[in-house]
Amino acid sequence: MELMWFACFTLLLAGYFALEGFDLGVGLLLPILGKSADSKDRMVAAMAPFVLANEVWLVAVAGTLFGVYPALEGEVLFGLYPLVVAMLLSWILRDAGLWFRRRIGGTAWRGFWDLMIALGSLGLSFGWGVALYAAATGFGSSLLNPVGLMLGVVMTLLLAFHGWTFLAWRSPGLAGVTRSGRALAVSGAVAAIPALGVLLGSMPYLLDHTAPAETLNVLSVMALPFAPIVLIAQGWVWRTFRPGKDAVRIPSFF
Repeated sequence: MELMWFACFTLLLAGYFALEGFDLGVGLLLPILGKSADSKDRMVAAMAPFVLANEVWLVAVAGTLFGVYPALEGEVLFGLYPLVVAMLLSWILRDAGLWFRRRIGGTAWRGFWDLMIALGSLGLSFGWGVALYAAATGFGSSLLNPVGLMLGVVMTLLLAFHGWTFLAWRSPGLAGVTRSGRALAVSGAVAAIPALGVLLGSMPYLLDHTAPAETLNVLSVMALPFAPIVLIAQGWVWRTFRPGKDAVRIPSFF
């Protein structure tokens, strides 16, 4: 049972970086590739149908972490408190930007929320790199450790590349090139490598700190039956909004 839930947690975390990762990457590229208001609208439109479905993976990761590995809750929240708060604020700003940028007309209004999308995406991308290093070192290192900061930079670059590949797959005119679905899958796998490396390195520790069998049994009964529903819904989103399916008709969130 412990191995099954470890595999489930690994899949969820990898899925988050592979899917939500390109949303963050598009946000990072918004000031770079978005040379005009129209191009920014098209970039947001390209990822808009996927954002909410992709964020479900983070909710599932958090629920699994604190349900299957309850001993880590205190370590994560206490050891990474400033970082967790910063990442939550980044998440809120990024999502607020997506929802508010077209609520009112005007260059200043839209420019402000476009900036929030970019800064929020940067905060999340960089923060994940720092958090992964802290997890790999047992939450005992400083959040300003040079290696952790470097991993934050690497994570940001990986997600930016993943976002660029996504745009090249879904709306090639924005990226200047065309990429296949296979290329997008590869960039998603690359974006998930740091998280998978940390998980595999922490596997003995996680298995030793797994919740009791009784708790895992209850979680299995309550959570696992919904897994096929989530996967089917995710598949429906990708099938419905694949390239050529009204990629530029949805200008933003409404």
